[in-house]
Amino acid sequence: METIQDGERYNFYPEAGRSYSIGWKVLWVYFVELLVVSIVYMILAGPVSFFQWKTDHFEWFLVPLVFFGIIYGIFVAGPIGYSVKWVFLKAVRGERIEIRDMFVVFQKNYWNAVVANIVVGVIVGLGIVMLIVPGIIFACRLAFVPYLVIDEEMDVMDALRTSWDMTRGYGWQIFFMGFLAIFIVLAGLIALFVGVIISVMWISAAFAAIYYAVVLQNGIPGDQVSDFKRDNFRTQG
Repeated sequence: METIQDGERYNFYPEAGRSYSIGWKVLWVYFVELLVVSIVYMILAGPVSFFQWKTDHFEWFLVPLVFFGIIYGIFVAGPIGYSVKWVFLKAVRGERIEIRDMFVVFQKNYWNAVVANIVVGVIVGLGIVMLIVPGIIFACRLAFVPYLVIDEEMDVMDALRTSWDMTRGYGWQIFFMGFLAIFIVLAGLIALFVGVIISVMWISAAFAAIYYAVVLQNGIPGDQVSDFKRDNFRTQG
């Protein structure tokens, strides 16, 4: 599916290599905006790891800090993470990006984002406990949930079911993208802090690209609004 954004010609197709190629181009078209959003998110997500650090010996005074970290992650960092994924999707679609976009979850579909993040985490976590492989499968098949919750404003069950349907036939491509992401992050670590940020931005843009490629190719099941958006975008491209 060929579209034109800011003079760049993108040939969208739901394939790992193509998605990373498009993600790389999008990254540099929107580099400043995506960099600011990524840095702000890293700062906002900081308390999740800071308040959940472990020590060799249990200390009671750490309990409130750990509890705060969990609550903060569930009700603040997690939902904002969904919005950040939506920001990268906007970049892939060639739309204008504003910093406030990363907080859009607090204006629409907030509770579904909170619950969806928990449910996906539990499902993937249980799958990993079940000999790892089921967890990987669940993670791949539910990879589109954040986009559906924010962009399409679906409720939790609809987002889970729709993501499962949309990723049918593309599971291996999404798995391969996740596999490649490991090496991309490792390469970023070699370049220290700046390299890690760029690596994460590239991966986020690539996953948004494969989601959008699937939407362009197959649409969103039962979503006439999205079908209209897709056809309109093709016409503009």
